Amino acid sequence: MQYRSVIFLLTMFLLLSPGLSFMGCASRGAISAEEYFAIGMAYFDMGRYAEAELWLNRARARDRTMNASEYNLGRIAFETGRFDDAIKQFESIIKRDPDNVLALRAAAYTEIRRGEIEKAAAWYARLLELVPESADDGYNHALVLFAMEKYAEAEDVLQNYEFALLENADVLLLFARIQKEQGKPEAIDTYASWLNNNTDVKVRFEYGQVLESHDMFARALEEYHEALVALADTSRDPSRPEVRFAIARVLLVAESDKPDGVAELREAVAGGFDDVDAIALLLDDRRISAVNREDIRTIHTEVLRAVEAVGSVEEPEVETDPDEPDDYSETEGTTQ
Repeated sequence: MQYRSVIFLLTMFLLLSPGLSFMGCASRGAISAEEYFAIGMAYFDMGRYAEAELWLNRARARDRTMNASEYNLGRIAFETGRFDDAIKQFESIIKRDPDNVLALRAAAYTEIRRGEIEKAAAWYARLLELVPESADDGYNHALVLFAMEKYAEAEDVLQNYEFALLENADVLLLFARIQKEQGKPEAIDTYASWLNNNTDVKVRFEYGQVLESHDMFARALEEYHEALVALADTSRDPSRPEVRFAIARVLLVAESDKPDGVAELREAVAGGFDDVDAIALLLDDRRISAVNREDIRTIHTEVLRAVEAVGSVEEPEVETDPDEPDDYSETEGTTQ
């Protein structure tokens, strides 16, 4: 209600003030950019972006150096999915004011939505030169670097925010994943710290993968089994067959003289696991016994045939009469 009141009062002021007319160029000069801006922002806060854009454009026309109008026009473009328009607004501000933190932050986030990850990273790097203490911007910068697979650089950025690593679950999890991608054993403790205060099946599965990669098989099996119990049948990331395959992989290495790993692998395949490349990698692992490798080879062949059979199924082609004209309009209405 308060925004409607603001709009009403300001509009009445503009319409009823003596000598003010929207039709006359001379009289329009008496209306300030601030008044246009106030109405535009009232509409913005109500989520009425079309009206907000109209008034903010009037405000910008009154004062071309009014960064606030251009910034909020960029926000409107962003909110309405016009990311190309949004980045133009933010870059226009930065060109005039290279140290504008709000515009830099908005430009970085907009580039993420546009899929321009490298450009986003450049904006965040500039932003952190201006506000190095900002843990939020540091996290976002590291997240972009992680997406670019620049894991060492991402880790360097996050290490500047030790307090955030201790207090913020999102930052801590990103740090764990960065360490995991670099194969660092420190990832074990970082994942454990996150799981002490948080619950997520996907993260637990990742933790199991880290433990397995460092030959901590007993603990890896514990994490995989916990993940399997918590997963719904419809889960996809990870799926139950994917977790079962991970359990099979550990058993085939850690208990290579037993058939349990092969049995678990068959359960995974029966549940829908069909990654023939992942199964083929088991055949190259010399830690697995020769007997079990023979069984794996059989399973691999079966899965490969099943995958190829599915891939060979094509939609039946509809046969047409070669004498039937393609375009009936050519034959209609003809006379001898």
